[in-house]
Amino acid sequence: MLKHANGLPQAPVPAPILDSWRRSLEQHRLDPGSLQGPRILDQTLLKECRERSELFLRIASEEVDRLHGQVRDADYCVLLADAQGRTIDYRVDSSIRSDCRKAGLDLGTWWSEGEEGTCGVATVLASRMPLTVHKRDHFRAAFIGLTCSAAPVFDPQGGLLGVLDASAVQSPDDRRSQTLVRQLVAQSARQIENAFFMHSARGHWILRAHAVPGYVDSQPDYLFAWDADGRLLALNPAARRCLLQRFGELPAHIGEVFDPDALRAAEDGAACRLHGRGGDLALHVRLSVPQRPSRVALRGAPRAAELDPRIAENLRLAVRVKDRNLPVLIQGETGAGKEVFARQVHEASARRDKPFVTLNCAAIPESLIESELFGYAAGAFTGASSKGMRGLLQQADGGTLFLDEIGDMPLTLQTRLLRVLAEGEVAPLGAARRQAVDIQVICATHRDLATMVADGSFREDLYFRIGGARFELPPLRSRSDRLALINRVLEEEAASCGEPIGLSAAALECLLGYRWPGNVRQLRHALRYACAVCAGGVVRPDDLPAELRGGRLATGEDAGALASDPERQALLDALVRHRWKPGPAAESLGISRATLYRRVNQHGIEMPGKRRG
Repeated sequence: MLKHANGLPQAPVPAPILDSWRRSLEQHRLDPGSLQGPRILDQTLLKECRERSELFLRIASEEVDRLHGQVRDADYCVLLADAQGRTIDYRVDSSIRSDCRKAGLDLGTWWSEGEEGTCGVATVLASRMPLTVHKRDHFRAAFIGLTCSAAPVFDPQGGLLGVLDASAVQSPDDRRSQTLVRQLVAQSARQIENAFFMHSARGHWILRAHAVPGYVDSQPDYLFAWDADGRLLALNPAARRCLLQRFGELPAHIGEVFDPDALRAAEDGAACRLHGRGGDLALHVRLSVPQRPSRVALRGAPRAAELDPRIAENLRLAVRVKDRNLPVLIQGETGAGKEVFARQVHEASARRDKPFVTLNCAAIPESLIESELFGYAAGAFTGASSKGMRGLLQQADGGTLFLDEIGDMPLTLQTRLLRVLAEGEVAPLGAARRQAVDIQVICATHRDLATMVADGSFREDLYFRIGGARFELPPLRSRSDRLALINRVLEEEAASCGEPIGLSAAALECLLGYRWPGNVRQLRHALRYACAVCAGGVVRPDDLPAELRGGRLATGEDAGALASDPERQALLDALVRHRWKPGPAAESLGISRATLYRRVNQHGIEMPGKRRG
């Protein structure tokens, strides 16, 4: 493509691309002749970025796979980037992986406009609309061979979750050849938005709507969610645009959009036609009524009724104190579920609709924690982005900042953090002015902070500042909800395999009898491995990691003798079938509860929540 004397690409080029070129030249002062590839995150930072976007990644994964299946035969790869332009998920065929990597298309690449100039991901982040950046539309010479079709993915409050992108190393010169790919990407981005919406709005009233009746369930154009008082809580982008166009601003109540009597008539769940107030909006809709409490069930967490009573009580108290502006400190062994607990506290608090931002102080090099936490101003140090970077403290403004492994934070940063907590202001590196932030802090550690205070490796004033309310999470080996947790994690891991997977009685006994030094994290990894290697949809002892099988035999029981005892096997089968409820299990065996308990003790079967003396 020819360029004007000032370096801008000539029309016809979409306006967002021209605007990006101007910023790249005038604001970012980048060199269009540079052949340097994109910045690539190191593994530690990439892991941290993926952990922050865990829910987004999990919900988007299936659609990323589907999109790649549509474009892979044309030698496209698919990238999913977060809201900062960092590639956190990636699909590519092995036959073109090397060429894509050489061209800068890889997991961990960071497509920020401030460093890479006009490119697919960065230009979508700036314009917030689907577009194709085709070959010489790219600002830097390193990328002019690529074609990148990308679309934004929005959350239910209108914020950017990230960008979905399909890119190819080779393609025809005519940019119109990319029209179909761009449409596929935009369609997949919308599917991810809808899936994220439905997950986030569980427990509320949800209205799916489309102008054509056959698309209400499969591809709704509009999604609305509101609470029991009728307050609008969430909208997908199309619904947001529709309401802004009709009202000039977003209504606060669903009754301003649709007649409440008409909504009540749609409560039976049947598809129907619904008219908006004023009569100029007519849609085919299906209304979903709340089925459970609005707090979202989190990955790896048993449902409230199944929780270990100690954890349930800790959670109840933590929610109460958090809304009183008291910082929360969670203590427990590594892998005990401290982040899951923190997320549950956030989701149940008054700040549930605001950001939940995490930083693992042990997972990031000491030299990078400061810039990640506080951010930096433009040009603050050599290699800094020309646009600067918002730190996690600013990203969490209005919401919750979760500092995992706070005991690993360097002493110098403890001082800066203490000042932020005391004054409610943050100063990015190199910035002249401090900025106010409104955050609630939840900290977690497996270390003994009191001992660290005594030996001078942790500040005493910070220890008392972050420990306004302290909660101890029990290790997995002593939790009464082990069975519920095993079933929940197995259900999640089986879902990612695309097929139902069950546990044999012998495998379940291995899991219940193991000591779990790595706690819930180790349990998840063990079941992920077992789901991957098992055959016939059933996990057996041989499918479990070797240390779990060894843990079962370490109790002094002989595995062969146990497996061959028919009465013992019948007991286990009945207990597993009835989810370890003794009454129904005894009834199915035709014996009394007392007889069941006696035989359970005779055969050395450990019931969940009842440890042997």
